[in-house]
Amino acid sequence: MPERRRTPALPDRLTDRLPALRTPADPGFWRSPVRGARFTAVLGMVLLAGLTLLFVTGLLSYAAYNPDLDPVNDKTPGKGWLGFYLFAWPTGPHWLYRLTQGVHVTVGIVLVPVLLAKLWSVVPRLFVLPPARSVGHALERLSVLLLVGGALFQFITGLLNIQLDYLFPGSFYTLHFYGAWVFLAGFVTHVALKLPQAVRVVRSGGIPRGGAGPLAAPGSPAEADTTAAPDTLAAPDPLPATLSRRGALVMVGAGSLLLLITSAGRSFDGPLRRIALLTPRGGTDQGPGPNAFQVNKTAAAVRIIPADTGERWRLTVRGPVGELRFSRTELLAMEQHTAALPIACVEGWSTSDQLWRGVRLSDLAALAGYPDSPPDLFVESLQRSGSFRKAALRDNQVRDGRSLLALEVNGAPLSPDHGYPARIIVPAAPGVLNTKWVETLTFGEL
Repeated sequence: MPERRRTPALPDRLTDRLPALRTPADPGFWRSPVRGARFTAVLGMVLLAGLTLLFVTGLLSYAAYNPDLDPVNDKTPGKGWLGFYLFAWPTGPHWLYRLTQGVHVTVGIVLVPVLLAKLWSVVPRLFVLPPARSVGHALERLSVLLLVGGALFQFITGLLNIQLDYLFPGSFYTLHFYGAWVFLAGFVTHVALKLPQAVRVVRSGGIPRGGAGPLAAPGSPAEADTTAAPDTLAAPDPLPATLSRRGALVMVGAGSLLLLITSAGRSFDGPLRRIALLTPRGGTDQGPGPNAFQVNKTAAAVRIIPADTGERWRLTVRGPVGELRFSRTELLAMEQHTAALPIACVEGWSTSDQLWRGVRLSDLAALAGYPDSPPDLFVESLQRSGSFRKAALRDNQVRDGRSLLALEVNGAPLSPDHGYPARIIVPAAPGVLNTKWVETLTFGEL
């Protein structure tokens, strides 16, 4: 009989021949050679400056709506003490909102690669066990939760709003306002805990007491320091380096520069607007003619039909003298004034100064019974649905001689998309307060 081959005996423990299974809680799970304390600190310092600027300009944008003037302007009911900083929004300089909101949106877009790189650099910290080793550590972890969750929420909703994709439940204004305060709580706490260490890391070229050194290639002699405290962000068993940390920072900066080039032009005219490919109000040809500049909502989109704005249209003006009604022809017969003003919207896009012509709001206030001191104004549009079809203007806005009920722009009648037969135009105001297709003006206490 042929001799049978004996099957080799299996090891008692199969796991003896298998590599150790690593989980995200194991530092060895993370092997990128790019992570390190100084890499993270540099990104953190950039975010510190950028996010602070975002928060300040965001508060200014909210104040520009004069939310404490009337409920129609306030999309954040119940804000309470969170509105402590509100003030009467000025009308000068006339490009103020164009500047503050343009900076807010542009900086937010440019910071996206920096934010993503910063989150990537500290991902291993999210899996550290135990979750909290002390009260101070627990506070730090809570601040990280608020910071990361708040930042992602603010950036995602902001980017969707820029693209006019309202995929989130509820009002963007309400969500973004309260989300900003949640983010701020985590941001301030995290900065208070980490800023001193980050400053020391950046100044010394490494982490405190030496640590992983300058932004040299990971694992190079320039990075080694046997007397240093361990860099807890650096991989203990890194893969071979293919990119230095300085190179990684250059890549992040290049990404931010690309986003700047392809988005910032929506706030300018000429070639820059044509290359603003990442924003709805950039990269589009508005065509020739005096009305060939950007709009957010068209007459067709809000179901304004020619019958609404034709010969039967009348402007209703209310005040102490009662109710007055004017046709477009009668408004054109009044003293006309001109004002060179931009349109600037919360999405960050704006136009250059357009030459508007029409009747001063202060003159209409005098006809309504306020000849000396124009009061606040409540404006109602022919638009029957959608946000900001009604808006309130503060008395300083009504008094400004550049604030008009505009009938023409750039030497031609308003087009239907720009608010024919009449629209509001006010210096330094958000675009949504420059109400189009005006039907009623009510002067007096709101």
